[in-house]
Amino acid sequence: QVHLVESGGGSVQSGGSLRLSCGASGGSLNDYCMGWFRQVLGKDREGVAILSNDGRTKYADSVKGRFTISQDSAKNALYLQMNDLKPEDTAMYYCAADNIDFCPDVLGYYSGRHYFGYWGQGTQVTVSS
Repeated sequence: QVHLVESGGGSVQSGGSLRLSCGASGGSLNDYCMGWFRQVLGKDREGVAILSNDGRTKYADSVKGRFTISQDSAKNALYLQMNDLKPEDTAMYYCAADNIDFCPDVLGYYSGRHYFGYWGQGTQVTVSS
């Protein structure tokens, strides 16, 4: 049973940067497909970035070139570096992990989030214009 805890959210102005962290316990992230998702109240949770355990990544079109997903195996942590933030990036951000064969392509699946069984509690990101 993997336990995930996000941190690093906050309030920034448009064009600013934040780095989200996701610490894991109870299992090694190296064994899993890992990802960041975000959700705005009243809307579906959407995939932002996915990292496979062999280092392949996939990003949502809306964040390509601005967000970078990465992992620190020694710290058993997952990160999301977010640059050039925009007001539309405002959301609760969640990290997730699970054993998924078609990682990172799961990002492109309509219900991709349902393949992830381990979730953190979320961290809020607010971007003001």
